[in-house]
Amino acid sequence: MKFGTKTIHAGIEPDPSTGAIMTPIYQTSTYVQASPGDHKGFEYSRTHNPTRDALQKNLAALENGKHGLCFASGLAAIDAVVKLLNPGDEVIAANDLYGGTYRLFTKIFSKYGLKFHFIDMEDISNIKNYINESTKLIWLETPTNPMMNVIDIRGASQIAKEKGIMLGVDNTFATPYLQTPMDMGADLVMHSVTKYLGGHSDVVMGALIVNDDKLAEDLAFVQNSSGGTPGPQDAFLVLRGIKTLHLRMQRHSENGRAIAEYLIKHSKVDKVYWPGFETHANHDIAKQQMKDFGGMISFTLKVGHQDEAFKVMESFQYFSLAESLGGVESLVNHPASMTHASIPYEERQKIGLLDSLIRLSVGIEDAEDLIKDLEQAIG
Repeated sequence: MKFGTKTIHAGIEPDPSTGAIMTPIYQTSTYVQASPGDHKGFEYSRTHNPTRDALQKNLAALENGKHGLCFASGLAAIDAVVKLLNPGDEVIAANDLYGGTYRLFTKIFSKYGLKFHFIDMEDISNIKNYINESTKLIWLETPTNPMMNVIDIRGASQIAKEKGIMLGVDNTFATPYLQTPMDMGADLVMHSVTKYLGGHSDVVMGALIVNDDKLAEDLAFVQNSSGGTPGPQDAFLVLRGIKTLHLRMQRHSENGRAIAEYLIKHSKVDKVYWPGFETHANHDIAKQQMKDFGGMISFTLKVGHQDEAFKVMESFQYFSLAESLGGVESLVNHPASMTHASIPYEERQKIGLLDSLIRLSVGIEDAEDLIKDLEQAIG
């Protein structure tokens, strides 16, 4: 089954009672049993819900995985992964990653005896320098948020498998339309479903996709026991959003290319971070593991002050200044004070996340209008 067909049909069956082509919203907390333990596969909606089950099957198919699990947010999904670890275990993570992930690792789990190493993974050989007998998880994003670094998933997988370490990949920016990390050896794929998968800025949700039956069982235990599950209405909205994922991602990528090429030639723009440029440090890897380069772009101005960046962000007409990304509408974000404010200033500076950095989530509007908006905002 090709990808576009999967988005519409994978895991989806007409409602057996009515023939409804759209998966019903099973807005129920509990299910009637004929006798204690004698039920139709559903006992309580925290554990299983038919709407959520359909979405989980669909997501697994899109990532070429076997099992999908949905959570109340992307952070809840990552939280479930880390809960598989024990005090004394160590995690190697990319040094450029979503600020909420950094906060979860350092402010929540560090106090429970877990140790986190945040390292440059653009050269994956750096990973080897931090592996020891306590290393249990390698965690990466690619492209990274917000510096758009590209990490070699196949290379990281080879290192992880040699040492018997689990490899988790946050695939939020790329989506399974642009890359499928499990095909490159990842043990686990995470999505902030809030973003491109939902696609319409109306849902908060996270997901994990795995192949290993035991890993799926362990994660499902955490999912049920900790209770961070989404409701059926949200699952329905994501199922609906996914049906146009392939079409939206094509447009996001087309518009992203047009915007990136415009910005790189602008006299007032200093650096543009987008993996589609041949000058990007790992462009060749991006070409190998991605179908296209998506709609996420970061850039700085030649007048590198936060005040100047703020003036630009406050001047847009079509790019809305807001948290999040991946919706049909274009968004602009200031990572240093918004999505990545929880990362200490010194750490942000080390990776080039300057206070003047502007991050764009390029939507599916007409590219000409978006370029005109950039032109009037930057000046």
